[in-house]
Amino acid sequence: MHGESPAEPCATVTAMTSDVRSGGEMITYPSAGGTGEGYLVTPPGGSGPGVIVIQEWWGLVGHVKNVADRLAAAGFVALAPDLYHGVATGEPDEARRLLMGLAMDGAARDIAGAAAHLSGLESVLGRGIGAVGFCMGGSLALWSATLDAPIVAAVGFYPAVPWERMDPAWPSYRGRSAMIHCSEGDGTSAAPGIRTAVTAITEAGGSVEVFDYPGTQHAFVNDDRPEVYDAEAAGVAMQRTLDFLTAHLR
Repeated sequence: MHGESPAEPCATVTAMTSDVRSGGEMITYPSAGGTGEGYLVTPPGGSGPGVIVIQEWWGLVGHVKNVADRLAAAGFVALAPDLYHGVATGEPDEARRLLMGLAMDGAARDIAGAAAHLSGLESVLGRGIGAVGFCMGGSLALWSATLDAPIVAAVGFYPAVPWERMDPAWPSYRGRSAMIHCSEGDGTSAAPGIRTAVTAITEAGGSVEVFDYPGTQHAFVNDDRPEVYDAEAAGVAMQRTLDFLTAHLR
């Protein structure tokens, strides 16, 4: 486990900038007998490893699509599933209501379906699918590697959903990898939920890297929220994420 300062350099591939727009599209894909919807964007070269981008509690908003665009600009085929199926909000009370109403079995189907869809695309290369998520999506991303899906590498940014709602099959992490980015405002890597995940992944035979970002608040990567956004910490966390995904998917 690591606790380096966000100022520490970590550049082995080009970092994602926050203003990339590469022009993705909304698609539908099979999801356990039904359909899911999501935002799909491919890299300039037309192919690359597949990565699922999982929303915060706000829904599939511009920030999430922008992260997918930035991943695509860095060489990945990115798909952000719409777990609220067309609903999004900027109001905390409504976001809380949407999160509490989210059926975890439905979210699992949509995420697993997104992973299967990416795996079936000719443009998707590499050794498996990655998942990157933020806040609620951070927990869902870490959980996704325990599902019946080809997800081999998961990145959780400030994960914030109690594991009891998901009941993860942690032993499934054997041979899989995770990275967790923790804010100081959420209690750092010492927070009970983080410790649970780290212990369970390690005991399962998986690998996990954990990073603390001193002085940061929850959602410090979200540049649509200037009251919490930390450009320096966000840049380092995103670069670490790119390095991790490159190492485990290419």
